[in-house]
Amino acid sequence: MRPLASEILIPEQRIAERVRELALEIERDTPPDGEIAALIVLKGAFVFGADLLRALRRPTRVGFLEIHRQGDHEREVEFIFTHPFPIEDRDVLVVEDILDTGVTMTALLERLRARRPARVRTAVLLDKRCRREIDCPVEYVGFEIPDRWVVGYGLDDDERYRNLPAIGYVEDPR
Repeated sequence: MRPLASEILIPEQRIAERVRELALEIERDTPPDGEIAALIVLKGAFVFGADLLRALRRPTRVGFLEIHRQGDHEREVEFIFTHPFPIEDRDVLVVEDILDTGVTMTALLERLRARRPARVRTAVLLDKRCRREIDCPVEYVGFEIPDRWVVGYGLDDDERYRNLPAIGYVEDPR
């Protein structure tokens, strides 16, 4: 097992503060009587999603989505809803852990828009803008980070470290 590096990129308290700030931004941009249909991308965004939803003070429906890579090509993805989640005419908020190349997020947003929601917004905890291949606008970003292999707060290295309360990095992840 690779040891966790001693450097913490984002401490637990700063994550909690930023999640509360994001919730306020989302509420400000949602009509006063509006309901949010939050779609959490598993597995990495489950902790962020749970904390974000608890910070929202308005009616919110919750659905979960898994993304599976198909074949040898990372650009081929399959989106699997864990249970039926109606989004037609709803205000959808996609909650994701990391946005890097923009390829998967762009494909997901295209798929969701084909189901005719009233609006689709995205909230990502981490943005690796330096890796962007496709311009993929995101409404709510927690933190911009360097191109490092990060773990903690739901993010993993071979299914380890998801339980860490802060975000750090793994030395030599490959």
